[in-house]
Amino acid sequence: MGVYKYLRKLYEQPKKNIGDLYKERLIEWRKEGASTRIEKPTRLDRARSLGYKAKPGIIVVRQKVMRNKRQRPNTMAGRRPKANRRKKIVKMNYQHISEMRANKKFPNCEVLGSYWLAEDGKNKWFEIILVDRTHPSILSDPKYNWISLQRGRAARSLTSAGKKSRGLRSNKGKGAEKLRPSIAANQGRGK
Repeated sequence: MGVYKYLRKLYEQPKKNIGDLYKERLIEWRKEGASTRIEKPTRLDRARSLGYKAKPGIIVVRQKVMRNKRQRPNTMAGRRPKANRRKKIVKMNYQHISEMRANKKFPNCEVLGSYWLAEDGKNKWFEIILVDRTHPSILSDPKYNWISLQRGRAARSLTSAGKKSRGLRSNKGKGAEKLRPSIAANQGRGK
């Protein structure tokens, strides 16, 4: 077995496998800001599978997202049932939100991919791999130069987490005719 396979096994159950280290990391990460640029990925196996390489022009950001604010705002006017406040269909998942926030923090970069890192009762942490679309080493590399043509991948939900929140990963074929290319594009069809 290779090294990456052992690393992947450790993160299948991080609280059980790396319990003390996991707790220490959470204590440190809680004190940090929302977006923190790091030198190398914490989960090297996952980063490499998403296309990370240790070369200039590729950066890794640890993004913190709060796990609340998923209820409707309280309506003050009008007679409405109390249970109406709790119903909220959240279309975007936390990973997609974290990708968009990291992209906003680093506007000259595009999101290549992201993965789950840790969570507690209040926060979730993701690591986002960003590619500098103007860097000469990226423009000359045929593996990464395609990303210089795509602007705002995270905002347009073209990343894997964005496609999942749009329902494009699980829904394919019959019954998913109105999802592709997007829900908004299908509203004008058939007239």
